Amino acid sequence: MNGLLVLDKPSGITSHDVVAIVRRATGEKSIGHLGTLDPMATGVLPLLLGRYTRLAQFFGQADKHYAGHIRFGFATDSFDADGVPAAEPLPLHLTLEQLQTLSQKFHGELDQVPPVFSAKKINGVAAHKLARAGVEVAVKPARITIHNFELASLEGDTASFVMSVSAGGYVRSVAHELGQLANCGAHLSSLRRTRAGAFALNHAITIDQLKSASVAELEALLPHPRTLLPEMPSVTVDDQMAGRIRNGMQVNLPDFSQASLIKVFTSPTDLLAIARRVAGTLMQPIVVLG
Repeated sequence: MNGLLVLDKPSGITSHDVVAIVRRATGEKSIGHLGTLDPMATGVLPLLLGRYTRLAQFFGQADKHYAGHIRFGFATDSFDADGVPAAEPLPLHLTLEQLQTLSQKFHGELDQVPPVFSAKKINGVAAHKLARAGVEVAVKPARITIHNFELASLEGDTASFVMSVSAGGYVRSVAHELGQLANCGAHLSSLRRTRAGAFALNHAITIDQLKSASVAELEALLPHPRTLLPEMPSVTVDDQMAGRIRNGMQVNLPDFSQASLIKVFTSPTDLLAIARRVAGTLMQPIVVLG
């Protein structure tokens, strides 16, 4: 099975677990997810299947959109509800309006320190594996962009929020740092990814739907190949030009001389390659799918 499948990940399993479930359901061994979701988190998890895994590099910088809750009163070692409390609880003395004022710090470009318990790689090893092994982990800050962060309500010690953030941003870190500013600690108590790049919850299927569908039914649920990577125009080539592309040869595609990257098809649905403009109308295939 070749294509992109959008799943609504349930809570309590890892993104790696989801990949294993999809392998069993589809029989496809080559599967990769686009952007890890923590075990506690739910929501949009796009996965590339089969030859489409070669396209992962073109999806990597997509913004993510979230909704969730931050609980004030104590921080945890993982910055979320799955972690161990880092201190004794303290009462929250701030109003929603005061918290909203503090939250304005988390907007635009900023340097963010990822959680120690994260998939961030330290010398090729995931930080959470080192942390659980008792190794002291020094995680370097990363430059991210928070496009939107709004605290919508406050009930007791828990605030609801929505956020949109660039690739590589950790919502858990924002919750933790906001708790530090509030002088009582905080952690992420729930998280739902509502959109990843072009894919939203209305594009997603559940694990139960995945398990009950036939392969033919699943293939019908995959987004049409021409809708993927919408920033790239599409062109259909004949058999002779397709042969040249399969051999890695440069080709002239005059209709798209101004585009830097294009999707090359051999039929309405068969994606052959991604090509990059070399100069003028000359295009070089950089990823060939088949």
